[in-house]
Amino acid sequence: MSNNLSPPSGPGRPKDLAKRQAILDAAKRLFLSLGYASTSMDAVATEAGVSKLTVYSHFTDKETLFSAAVIAKCEEQVPTLFFEWPDGVPIEQVLLNIARGFNRLINSDESLNLHRLIMALGSQDPKLSAIFFEAGPQRMLSGMERLLTKVHQSGALCIDKPRNAAEHFFCLIKGAANFRLLSGCGPRQEPEAAEAHVQEVVGLFVRAYRP
Repeated sequence: MSNNLSPPSGPGRPKDLAKRQAILDAAKRLFLSLGYASTSMDAVATEAGVSKLTVYSHFTDKETLFSAAVIAKCEEQVPTLFFEWPDGVPIEQVLLNIARGFNRLINSDESLNLHRLIMALGSQDPKLSAIFFEAGPQRMLSGMERLLTKVHQSGALCIDKPRNAAEHFFCLIKGAANFRLLSGCGPRQEPEAAEAHVQEVVGLFVRAYRP
């Protein structure tokens, strides 16, 4: 008898996962280049090299696809695992990992273009802004809030309002440099400057909430 207890993947499973990724990649490209309103499910299917039926089998509508594309982008730089606190790891190290990932995310070309798109369309389509906020910023804030709640309960830091602290943390990371980059009036930070920035923010955050 075989000792291999892992479930069979089936011949179609890897192919389906590859198609899903192709659809997400195509959606990100088209949403950023054409805008939300001008991006159709047909266009995404053509760009991804799949049928329209395949797109709908993975994502029920354009709103779902847009949300998934935003989530996928966030997960690339700040995976959910970043908000875990492994035993024996200093909380400062966990915060640094989050800060570095978030800093890379918000200053990436895709993120900058997406934010510009939302700012341009938000007043015309508040529902689109809500989808973006729920898929991106809200998920990050919720993950950070859960982490900071555990940190407070452990006594490592004194954070009686973890939601507020999570917002402060991410706003400090964004800082003026991201605003200048987003508005096109400043250059991208060099790696050394970016690292110095996140180190400074984490140090400030820890000192502010140290018991």
